[in-house]
Amino acid sequence: ASPLERAQETAAPIAARHGLHINVDDELIESTNVFQGQRVSPGDGALRDPRNWWHLRNPRRPSWGEPYAEIAARMKRAVLRAREAADGHEAVCVSHQLPVETLRRAMTDRPLHHFPTKRMCNLASVTSFYFHDEACVGWGYSELAGQ
Repeated sequence: ASPLERAQETAAPIAARHGLHINVDDELIESTNVFQGQRVSPGDGALRDPRNWWHLRNPRRPSWGEPYAEIAARMKRAVLRAREAADGHEAVCVSHQLPVETLRRAMTDRPLHHFPTKRMCNLASVTSFYFHDEACVGWGYSELAGQ
């Protein structure tokens, strides 16, 4: 799980149910960006402030924080470590919305840049990757909480 508290809280009941210890993986952490701790929802918060618009100049990089390629690379490393550690079994990684979406896009050969409102990663959703040996052979998505 990510070292952030909300990820630890999500991982806790899964680990408890299976009698497992939560391993913290720093590479599962939320992406760094200049808007950390601020509301960025459409219509309110940081994005209404013209002083912040400079940070939105390049949505393909993104210019407001950690580049998508770096997010994808660290998330892939974390998932592959979890796959290796759980060899022959299933592994659960608990991370955050942008890193999970970026990983899904990287694993499915999709462009990493995207519109935040079009992400396939909602609260309490599960994105699954299926491996045969070391090769990712498929993926799935489900939402466990009603919207």
